[in-house]
Amino acid sequence: MNKNIKKFFLIAGICSFTSVFVSCFSLKQPKSIPQAINYSDEDIVNIEIDRINTMLETQPVQAYWRSLLLGREDVIKRAQNVLVLLFENAINEKDYFSAKKYYKSLVTGGWTSDKYTDSEVEKLFLQDVPGLQKNKKTPKNISECMDATVTVWVDRGIKVVNGSGYADIFIGSGFFIDERGYLITNYHVIDSMVNPKYEGYSRLYIKLLEDPDTKIPAKVVGYDPVLDLALLKVEIKPEYVLDLGSSKELHIGDKVSAIGTPVGLEGTLTSGIISSTERRLFTLGKVFQIDAAVNSGNSGGPLIDQAMKVQAIVFAGMPKYQGLNFAIPVEYLRQELALLYNGDEVQHSWIAAYGNTKRNGNKKTGLEVQYVLPGSSAFMSGLKYGDVITEVDGNKISCFEDFQYLMMAYEPETMLKCKYLNSEEEEKEIFIYLSVRPENPSEVVYRTDFASNAFVPLFGMKLVPSSTLNKNSYTIEYVIRGSAADEMNFSEFDLIQIRDIKLDKENEYIYTQILTRRRKKGFLDLSMVLSTAYDNPYYF
Repeated sequence: MNKNIKKFFLIAGICSFTSVFVSCFSLKQPKSIPQAINYSDEDIVNIEIDRINTMLETQPVQAYWRSLLLGREDVIKRAQNVLVLLFENAINEKDYFSAKKYYKSLVTGGWTSDKYTDSEVEKLFLQDVPGLQKNKKTPKNISECMDATVTVWVDRGIKVVNGSGYADIFIGSGFFIDERGYLITNYHVIDSMVNPKYEGYSRLYIKLLEDPDTKIPAKVVGYDPVLDLALLKVEIKPEYVLDLGSSKELHIGDKVSAIGTPVGLEGTLTSGIISSTERRLFTLGKVFQIDAAVNSGNSGGPLIDQAMKVQAIVFAGMPKYQGLNFAIPVEYLRQELALLYNGDEVQHSWIAAYGNTKRNGNKKTGLEVQYVLPGSSAFMSGLKYGDVITEVDGNKISCFEDFQYLMMAYEPETMLKCKYLNSEEEEKEIFIYLSVRPENPSEVVYRTDFASNAFVPLFGMKLVPSSTLNKNSYTIEYVIRGSAADEMNFSEFDLIQIRDIKLDKENEYIYTQILTRRRKKGFLDLSMVLSTAYDNPYYF
């Protein structure tokens, strides 16, 4: 079963403390947390200038961003000049990936170019990206669509079970998106080819439907474990190439077809409908639930509509629950194809905050900030609890998903302009810096911030110390609606005593043992274990 599906069904609960924490170790709280920079203190300003000058050598965009926060014109100009030189060098070297990052950050800061426009830089950035170009080999019927789909064959050598050797073969599906031999599959299909934790033998091939006996060597170009996508390349010209559609047009009940190699049966077509478009199984974005039959081997195959365009990528089925299958919307693939084409692992961006969609009745009005990590980009930019983000880089943000989707297109170390409404409904404009989203944000939060604040993103409750004698005793100040704390009937003024918090690396979860007295439970003493995943869909 796909790891994302396993996480989805692992929930918080009441359980034996000793049995849960096998193979775990305790996490420690920080003794202090980062504070906002006081730009009115001359000594602190000089320290910040030295930091910016040092950063210009290794993190030029962050240095430029910090110079803008500082507001010293001489420092801003020095950082800007370094970034302009890097942009021009990237253009000359045809490193358009870096060029876009530098150009976007410079323009955000107010710089203008005499030679290039936004559209020209974007055109250079996308000019060779597979899947985004018009192709001449579009299928005209379902049979030709099947010829554009391949079996992905991962040979992992010999597996010994009970003293006997067996061929260790992992089979998935894939489909061509470019006439040059580029194709898409799931990351979990080719995991052993790129995962540094895998130490065994692994070779990657594809098989064509017209010639299933020939294994064609393939290589991994780029991959994304978070969205479970991978871009492969083979040195052949495919007979047919599938066009990418726009799954924003798909609705519940629309007919779709999956093509793949379930349990090794090449060229299998199954059909069904979109059962849901709102399943949150990933930490970034929502996926489709489909009722088209999907089995082991379908992973990475295309989900096509009646116009024979790819609308999603099949990524998981659940053997014990027939008919409960899932697919990744093609919009996510479109948004990060350039990042996959750039090579290696896709690094996702964040500003180190936590929140959810702000609603005014049934109307979505923006992304409400519910937590900001001390010392982070969001923290230094001035975002606070209760602020509502309404626009980023000129794009309207009406909900949490809008922000997440937009971030998929930007590489870390990019600076963007952000508009938000503060608690007084005043519109503000700031610069935000995109840093690398960590593999385990929840652990970073707990190690960086005090528990009283960290419990907001971890469990959905804000704590305040309730005792000067016991530093682990707290009272709940508020509970976020829809959070784990809300679902477990915690409420304001409930008492919490934190006994221990441990990290489970194997299951990628953090467990916390607490003693609580809850108003809704008659203030009875109760020992509980709360759990939260390394990552969370509401970090951004």
